[in-house]
Amino acid sequence: MPNPSVLAQKQAFVDQLAEKIKNASAGVLVDYKGINVADDTKLRRELRAAGVDYSVTKNTLLNFACEKIGFDSLNLSTHLKGTTALAVSADDPVAAAKILSDYAKKSNGKFSIKAGFVDGRVITSAEVAALAELPPREQLIARVLGGLNAPISGLVNVLNGNIRGLVVALNAIAEQKGA
Repeated sequence: MPNPSVLAQKQAFVDQLAEKIKNASAGVLVDYKGINVADDTKLRRELRAAGVDYSVTKNTLLNFACEKIGFDSLNLSTHLKGTTALAVSADDPVAAAKILSDYAKKSNGKFSIKAGFVDGRVITSAEVAALAELPPREQLIARVLGGLNAPISGLVNVLNGNIRGLVVALNAIAEQKGA
């Protein structure tokens, strides 16, 4: 029979983990086998700077958290084998995928991406890699705003051209009358 205090601690941890996953805009599950301490520290520092919460988690506790929020029906639990670390980002859905995909490419197979999730939808490791290829959030916003600004700029140029043509015509008439 498990110790009631240990069981209560584990249940509290599962509740916190479920809340963290539910509030995250995106997350990535990785297999960290073969990473050394220096590289892990460097990776954690980079993730922390990007606002990503990265932690090693027991598969059973992560599975209970996924069941609690409904991810068990999305087959996230099939990826919970071997060593597992979870990186979640509350704000930027691309940050964790980008940093971890870059690191996985450099690690020569020691570090691999298992799966991920974005806004309550489980994605495969290939989809995480595709998500990592997206430009940063600020650049996407700039592109959207540029696209919205283009028709307005075109309208201003057309109206400006008509006024300019009117001024040139009036100037020509004034020069003719003056001569």
